[in-house]
Amino acid sequence: MTTDVGTKTGGPGALPDAETLARYFAGRIPGFDAPVTIEALAGGQSNPTYLVGAGGRRYALRTKPGKVADLLPSAHQIEREYRVLDALAATDVPVPKVHHLCTDEAVIGRAFYLMDFVGGRGFIDPRLPSLSSSERGALFGDMVRVLARLHKLDYTALGLGDFGRPGEYLQRQIARWSKQYRASETERIDAMDQLIEWLPTRIPADDGVCLVHGDYRLDNLVIDALEPRVVAVLDWELATLGSPLADFSYHCCVFHFPVGVYRGLAGIDYVALGIPSEQSYVDAYCHATGRAGIADWDYYIAYNFFRMAAIVQGIRKRAELGTAAGANAVEFGRGARQLAELGWERAMRLGARTI
Repeated sequence: MTTDVGTKTGGPGALPDAETLARYFAGRIPGFDAPVTIEALAGGQSNPTYLVGAGGRRYALRTKPGKVADLLPSAHQIEREYRVLDALAATDVPVPKVHHLCTDEAVIGRAFYLMDFVGGRGFIDPRLPSLSSSERGALFGDMVRVLARLHKLDYTALGLGDFGRPGEYLQRQIARWSKQYRASETERIDAMDQLIEWLPTRIPADDGVCLVHGDYRLDNLVIDALEPRVVAVLDWELATLGSPLADFSYHCCVFHFPVGVYRGLAGIDYVALGIPSEQSYVDAYCHATGRAGIADWDYYIAYNFFRMAAIVQGIRKRAELGTAAGANAVEFGRGARQLAELGWERAMRLGARTI
């Protein structure tokens, strides 16, 4: 599949007005000249994003959703996205160049920022059916290298020393997503209740602090049009200072999803497809980051299923409120129960018992 992907999400409601954008950016963005065109980009579940044409160039405009008063606490923090993208411009982590952040909601009715539109390929199915075996292996290798580069950055030198609170990351994240889940709860999910009780009792020793993406997965990446190489990492809404192993294990949850369920890889013939096994992938990450290995792997996977369940439940709630960006938000949001059950199953491997 070949497509131009700068950012991924289309949004509900009316498009921002092109003439308003033309007036606002005149004098602020060199070369941002009329006529200005704008269209929604499809896909995603969070912040609406639009393809903007001006002065012979293409940009991506990322905004908060409409109906801001209905947003869940701490959701849709595009100001943080802009800040981290701006900081990463000076690093070897590939990101779109950002141009301008506007927090004045009077301009188009919501906060927004403008960045370059990055052309390339977007893949959804992690089996990468359109690539050759060697290309699949190369792309998985580059994905893990890019994430390792991110985790090795000196975030203080980038001016991001206050981008999050160092230490006790898992404690704070479990508390945060438990609160978010309760705020968006639409039905009782026993497995989620069990995880909320159990996860704080089994937290591993602190594994360090780094800049984490928070949602690093294949469909948040732009791949070069010709080579199996990552040219842009998108959707930094959940970025913060946190646990490198929590971030990496989230990326590896794809190995635990059955094929056809949340775009999984469980049970495939890795050798035939040229895709590394989970253990090989973990080994590659450890080599790139200088780790001897990863203890408590099952805990990190259980934690991430819990976290994903809370996120998906939030999408379901936003669908009910009419603020979800994705057209399939209602259907997608029903997956919270399955995710929680996968997490609780993993927890029980570590000796967790029903409370």
